Amino acid sequence: MKCPFCKEDRDRVIDSRSSEGGRIIRRRRQCLACKRRFTTYEKIGESYKLSVVKKDGSRVPYEREKVIAGLQKACYKRAVSAEQIQDIADKIEEEVFRNFDKEVTSRFLGEAAMRHLRKVDKVAYIRFASVYRDFRDAGELLNEVNQVLQEPDLSDNQPGLFEQ
Repeated sequence: MKCPFCKEDRDRVIDSRSSEGGRIIRRRRQCLACKRRFTTYEKIGESYKLSVVKKDGSRVPYEREKVIAGLQKACYKRAVSAEQIQDIADKIEEEVFRNFDKEVTSRFLGEAAMRHLRKVDKVAYIRFASVYRDFRDAGELLNEVNQVLQEPDLSDNQPGLFEQ
């Protein structure tokens, strides 16, 4: 790696950290010639493409933005920060890249999103589930709500399911 300051090709890595859900490695380097420090980033090349296999069998390229958009819709007007949404997206991606090589099913993505949303905000979870699971009638939705209501609430500051 050439130093951006003196253009020498001699450096040492001082620190390495994973970022963006493990998709990028950040390295702090120090030039052995001029002693200045700089940061480099490593990421998987654009040739690596993950496909999503949809319910109808069609395949589309994986897009993180679509996952985030779905989470944002479910969390609209809820006490879920943009940082929490990014964190959920990171966790979903970590699961995907740990378990799949080239293709992931939309079912896996939806189930992972629901699992993480359920821990963060139960109303957002119900919203997401109602679209993702495509409930046929109000009875199916009520069954899901009742299951969520029967769970112990592990967070102290989360409002009840129907409070706002």
